[in-house]
Amino acid sequence: MAKFNRYLITAALPYANGPVHIGHLAGCYLPADIYVRYLRAKKEDVKFIGGTDEHGVPILIKAMKENVTPQDVVDKYHKIISDSFADMGISFDIFSRTTNPVHHETAAAFFKKMYDDGLFEEHESEQYYDTVKDMFLADRYIVGTCPNCGNPNAYGDQCERCGSSLSPEELINPRSTLSDAPLVKKLTKHWYMPLQNYEPFLKEWLLDGHKEWKNNVYGQCKSWLDSGLQSRAMTRDSNWGIKVPLPDAEGKVLYVWFDAPIGYISATKELTPDWADYWCKDDTKLVHFIGKDNIVFHCIIFPAMLKAHGNFVLPENVPANEFLNLEGEKISTSRNWAVWVDDYVKDFPDQQDVLRYVLCSTAPETKDNDFSWKDFQTRNNSELAGIFGNFVNRAMVMMHKLCGGKVPPFHTELKNERDEALIATLQEKKAKIENSIENYRFREALAEMIDVARAGNKYLQENEPWNLAKTPELQAVNQKQIDNCLHLSLQLTANLAIFANPFMPFTAKKICHMLKVVDRILDWENAGSLKLVSVGYSLRAPELLFKKVEDEQVNSQIEQLHARRIKAMEEQKAAATPVAEKVEAEPKATIEFDDFAKLDLRVGTILEAEKVAKADKLLKLLVDIGTEKRTVVSGIALHFTPEEVIGKQVTLVANLAPRKMRGIESQGMILMAENAAGKLVFVNPDAAVDAGSEVR
Repeated sequence: MAKFNRYLITAALPYANGPVHIGHLAGCYLPADIYVRYLRAKKEDVKFIGGTDEHGVPILIKAMKENVTPQDVVDKYHKIISDSFADMGISFDIFSRTTNPVHHETAAAFFKKMYDDGLFEEHESEQYYDTVKDMFLADRYIVGTCPNCGNPNAYGDQCERCGSSLSPEELINPRSTLSDAPLVKKLTKHWYMPLQNYEPFLKEWLLDGHKEWKNNVYGQCKSWLDSGLQSRAMTRDSNWGIKVPLPDAEGKVLYVWFDAPIGYISATKELTPDWADYWCKDDTKLVHFIGKDNIVFHCIIFPAMLKAHGNFVLPENVPANEFLNLEGEKISTSRNWAVWVDDYVKDFPDQQDVLRYVLCSTAPETKDNDFSWKDFQTRNNSELAGIFGNFVNRAMVMMHKLCGGKVPPFHTELKNERDEALIATLQEKKAKIENSIENYRFREALAEMIDVARAGNKYLQENEPWNLAKTPELQAVNQKQIDNCLHLSLQLTANLAIFANPFMPFTAKKICHMLKVVDRILDWENAGSLKLVSVGYSLRAPELLFKKVEDEQVNSQIEQLHARRIKAMEEQKAAATPVAEKVEAEPKATIEFDDFAKLDLRVGTILEAEKVAKADKLLKLLVDIGTEKRTVVSGIALHFTPEEVIGKQVTLVANLAPRKMRGIESQGMILMAENAAGKLVFVNPDAAVDAGSEVR
């Protein structure tokens, strides 16, 4: 590890409109805590910064729906989130919030300096406005009819039925999700940061200077930079957020992704009067722990902001993790398909380290990974209870039984090859754990740690101290060999506490309690030592470190998971039904024959079909319309497999303007009907007709 005089570690600010789940923990908070605990054990000067992100439209919308204030919403979830982190041992030095006055002052001053330095562009544009709620709307809070599949409740950024990416301008009859009122467009002015001006700096600093970063991080950043950056608005129209500190900015607030990362700076200000040492001195190592959905903001936008402002250090690394799935499916807060941290703590009291261990073991460090309750049970029972806990318990029990409850001496004259091998393993594992943690390979480091316990079990099994003491006479003859075996086993137990502490801090403290040693033994300089427990010292009675997880517990969690999802989907359906029925019940405006005659409807035959990559709802079709073959992207993948549609005849809107979907140009739209069960069915002729036949 390169020598820095201080370390500043941040973990992404969770959004304060809901509790945190295991995907959040595995994504950035647990890796950050492991790294910080290791640095503290090495006695480094380190500050661990966190807090909640409390501005933005979603919080405002949630407050409106619940008929409370935005402050009520963020107060509620800030407490739930901070309590969850504390319960799981995520050891922030400060867990702040972006509604604090010091943050408002810091973020506003940051914006004002950039403005005064002439670093923003001013642009006017028309945006959709809800006249009933008297507010501009973000894309997600606009619905209308999808131009591709006719879904009457498509969002302004995406149609959930066909999977099409949309903009509000493409929706037919756009309306507000808050009031169901039709929308108008109003002119508004905003301040944009010309990110393209920072491309040369970013390419030199990031692409040339940080090739050691994780492939997923480096690759995503390179893709963005290779595609060319554009100016990005740094302000929004809203009454909830940090007011833009300009005289002609009434009703404007800072864009939440401009405001939120500055929260790291403001929280450090709250923590220490020496905050500038951590943010402005070149001998500080700044590391951002995030999930992959935040890579661009932390690796491109925030560094560009810091560079533009001047005087701030830039991140040395951004070790972003991929996503954690749950029982083979994506975690979804809207469908309540998640394991919530506050629920886990209630259901598994005093077993926080089990979850920490399992999440680190399955951490999505290089690719998406999966958490399952069966794997949770297996890892706890086989690895934690069966290997780690088993070794510690055996060593402690036999010490009480065969050595009078006191640490026995080590008789150097009887040291043998097994003793030497165990000592060598200890030193080897220390070096490997160090190297893995310092290079953000926490799964690898955890595996090395559990291998230490595995080596301890093997050592006990080979020495068989219980057999050396089968009778009082045998024990008297073999006591020195027994002493050596249990002396080294107890020293190994103390070392396990040091190695486990970054990953399982509650377990490390339990071991220290049994060994009657103070917490400072957990300092990393003590790792590998064979003098951690003193000869002749009386130790406490052994305690089981890990309980078995029973089948009933696992089955209950799986049942709860499915029950919550069903309930959430029923609630969503019930909430959506009145709006959908209202829209569908209203007759469409009468059109003239000449309007209908503009449609060129043709019978087509589907020749080829394949799924569109990274789009669960889309199929790419090759359709023969007689005179030519057309590529059509259709949102029917949830209803039909590619094999089912090949050879089908369909009705195609042949003169619809081409449109790109997921990078594929779609040259038309096929017509489908929806039955009472919500299943799509083909609209095709009774009998086969020639491809290209006109539908009149």
